[in-house]
Order: sequence, then structure tokens, then C-alpha cells
Amino acid sequence: MEMTEATQSLAALGHASRLAIFRQLVEAGHGGRMAGELAQALSLPGATLSFHLKELMAAGLIHGEARGRYVNYRADFEAMNGLIAFLTHNCCAGDAEACGPDANQCTTAVTTCKTGSR
Repeated sequence: MEMTEATQSLAALGHASRLAIFRQLVEAGHGGRMAGELAQALSLPGATLSFHLKELMAAGLIHGEARGRYVNYRADFEAMNGLIAFLTHNCCAGDAEACGPDANQCTTAVTTCKTGSR
């Protein structure tokens, strides 16, 4: 991941509603969630949700798939992993223990989710 792409991703996640939407989609896994489910779970009006979904899609963090009249949204786990790798690249000059005991847990959790069933 390049600096420009990381900046766009972080800017998209820098809004509380967009971060909440992204976290909902990460929690949903590869099955994703329908737009209506997201709106209800986060108490967001449809127009507001659409605006935030558009921003997350522009940053490459999520994808939408039409299912009839509705759209199912999914987190892009490859993009998420790329952002995490970018942020933690050369963490503590390669001394994982210096980064704290939880430094390696994130990578394990993300890999597990990414390789889970679709």
C-alpha cells in the first residue's frame, strides 16, 4: 500500500459514522450486510448512510453487490490487511516485543477472518 492510498483509507475511517459502518461490515465477515440492516443497526437515515457508503467505496475499503433492488455491502479484507500492514510496517524497528503483547494478535485475527468461510 502506498502513502496516498493509506491516507485515503484513513481519511474515510476518520468519521465516526464511517468507522462504525466499516466495523459492522468487518464483524459481518464475508457475507456482508444489506444497506437496510446497516441503517437500522446504526440508526442512520438512508441518505446519510448512502453518503458514507460511497466514501468508503471510493477509498476501496468496501464493495457493494446488487441483490435485486437491494445492495449488500462487504468489507474488503485485503484492503484492511494492507492498511494494517502499512501502519505496522517495521514496527519498533522489527522488535515485536517492544510493540507490546497485543502486537501480533491483530495479524492473527485478521488472517483468521480473511481465510474463514465465504
